[in-house]
Amino acid sequence: MEKQHMAGEKETGPQHIRFEPLPSDPGAVRRIAASTGFFREDEVEVAVDLVREALEKGASCGYHFLFAESDGQVTGFACLGPVPLTIGSYDLYWIVVEEGRRGQGIGKQLLQEAEQQARLLGGRKLYIETSSTARYRPTRAFYLASGYAEEACLRDFYLPGDDKLIYSKSLVPSA
Repeated sequence: MEKQHMAGEKETGPQHIRFEPLPSDPGAVRRIAASTGFFREDEVEVAVDLVREALEKGASCGYHFLFAESDGQVTGFACLGPVPLTIGSYDLYWIVVEEGRRGQGIGKQLLQEAEQQARLLGGRKLYIETSSTARYRPTRAFYLASGYAEEACLRDFYLPGDDKLIYSKSLVPSA
């Protein structure tokens, strides 16, 4: 059951979704991304830097964040933005749920809200990139179950034996 709140907030079930970053979010993003064990320290710092940029510049930075909260604590986040030099193409740069909270529907909620945000911003297609390694098998299954299709494979992109897989989903109803 969805309940609309003031601008920039939405409550869906037990998770509250917030669309505006707060000064405490860089620390929450660092904690959540590090908790998963999926990301190197330099990757975690990129996510933290993007939140800081969104705090400093607002929507003009091109990064749009969503924060899932439960009992006043951030439990997951997503970050999306327009693909430069395209009309209506968006990238989902990050979608991360705190370790210990995965499997509770938070990622699904964040993904659905990110899709809706992209639509509201004029998005017609959402792209997601991920790794081909075994560790990311559940992530890839999640995207497929969410209606995404694999569009491309860039061999040995991240490092030898670690391909970049690109998934996409149309955000507009088919004619």
